[in-house]
Amino acid sequence: MLYPSIDKLLNIVDSKYMLVHIASRRAKQMLENNHYQMNEKDYVNKKPLGKALEEVEKGLITVENK
Repeated sequence: MLYPSIDKLLNIVDSKYMLVHIASRRAKQMLENNHYQMNEKDYVNKKPLGKALEEVEKGLITVENK
């Protein structure tokens, strides 16, 4: 099973496409800058994309609807 659940994430972000866009940009930032918003041991996922999705779920990344 994937963590976090897509159903939980879609309650935060309105669109699957927006979720993919946000998570991919954040994952790229993690790889380039080696900057994480939580302690690395607190993440469930090992890959940057999964870590970015966890940050979205925890509310560390805010999404503005324009």
